[in-house]
Amino acid sequence: MPRLTALPTALVTAWRAGAPDAHGLPPERHVSDGTGNRCRHCLRLIPEGTDFLIVAHRPFDHLHAYAEVGPVFVCADDCARHADDGRLPPAMTSAPDYLIKGYAADERIVYGTGQIVAPDAMLGAAEALFADPQIAFVHIRSARNNCYQARIDRA
Repeated sequence: MPRLTALPTALVTAWRAGAPDAHGLPPERHVSDGTGNRCRHCLRLIPEGTDFLIVAHRPFDHLHAYAEVGPVFVCADDCARHADDGRLPPAMTSAPDYLIKGYAADERIVYGTGQIVAPDAMLGAAEALFADPQIAFVHIRSARNNCYQARIDRA
């Protein structure tokens, strides 16, 4: 089965210390209202009343036309990075569906791979995408807002 990969701890730690986001801006601090803000580091819902950061994130190594930037949420306080166990974390099963897209090693979308999937079908759909050798990784995004959620890598 493919591996679910959360944001790297070093990146999130830097944001918590005030490092700039993908737009060069400091992280925005907010208080969760408990209505579904998912931390992209621990992949858990941020509890009501808990501080979190909003940052512009570009989940790509290089700048190019396909390097989308968008908002992500992370816990303002330390949290353990999600350790993949072959299953989606409970917080990612609460949405009715997600958009997944396959990317080649050059970080370009492989056209025809984008699909809306239910949470219980997501890892299987990603595994099917990996049958194509040109797929290097898959992004999970919100089906409604296109916000980056996590990355799926080959096992």
